[in-house]
Amino acid sequence: QVQLAESGGGLVQAEGSLRLSCAASLRTFSRTAMAWFRQATGKEREFVAAISWSGVSTFYADSVKGRFTISRDNAKNQAYLQMNRLKPEDTAVYYCAASPIVTKSIDGVDYWGKGTLVTVSS
Repeated sequence: QVQLAESGGGLVQAEGSLRLSCAASLRTFSRTAMAWFRQATGKEREFVAAISWSGVSTFYADSVKGRFTISRDNAKNQAYLQMNRLKPEDTAVYYCAASPIVTKSIDGVDYWGKGTLVTVSS
């Protein structure tokens, strides 16, 4: 059974930083693309960042480009999202996602984590 477990969410002031982690129980993790999505209250789930299985290619939503960095450690079956210069509009539940190829669409995701809440106060 595949499990993705996010951690690292919490309350932070604007302009602060947080690092999210995603632990994956995927035997094929090193050949799986990973991504982060987020969902704010009353809004649809949206793409944040994605990384190829090798880690060579990364992709970002325009709203987080230059502030967030996605990375992975295939030896540890972990993916990360470093979030800097956080804004109140970044407040959302952040979800880890796994897919066979890089995707920015929720329809392309095979597995989801349960999410971790990030709250940014002004």
